[in-house]
Amino acid sequence: MIIGLTGSIASGKSTVSNMLKEYGLPIVDADVVARLVVEPGSETLKRIVEAFGEEVLTERGELNRQKLGSIIFNDEEKRQTLNGIIHPAIRKEMLRQRDEYIANGEKTVIMDIPLLFESKLQHFVDKILVVTVSEDVQLERLMKRNQLTAEDAKARIRSQLPLAVKEQGADAVINNNGTIEETRKQLEHILKEWGVLS
Repeated sequence: MIIGLTGSIASGKSTVSNMLKEYGLPIVDADVVARLVVEPGSETLKRIVEAFGEEVLTERGELNRQKLGSIIFNDEEKRQTLNGIIHPAIRKEMLRQRDEYIANGEKTVIMDIPLLFESKLQHFVDKILVVTVSEDVQLERLMKRNQLTAEDAKARIRSQLPLAVKEQGADAVINNNGTIEETRKQLEHILKEWGVLS
């Protein structure tokens, strides 16, 4: 069974991801893969340099994310060019990792994809687990975690699909407003229900 784990910024998805690791479940992490595919010497990084020039590299030949970010930030066409290079590479590597785990006999693989719905990757997984929180808690945690003003935090939250929409697309939802212990209980219950834990 392939389980897609998702949530929104400051919803506590990483907390749940760490719990899944504790159960010994293999995790394909989209954020880790995103860094992996642009490592020096990678085909993806070569294509980014072809599209945007050497200036997007650091002196050490690594991707200068800040520089690239400033190029695409106000330019929709360039952002789409970048996404057209990076997204297929990320998807390909995630599927490669997923298939490798399955080939090695794993019965359950977690695909940790923050933008699962936004990127329309539901077809990658059999079940979708959404980690959610109330809007107040989300805002408060994000302001605290990233030292943001309420306005900045709200803008970041708005840049993603609302959690309410993600919940509707989920096979199961973990409500992460309470304690870590309460979150863990919900997770265990879902994993037992899905036959992942006995």
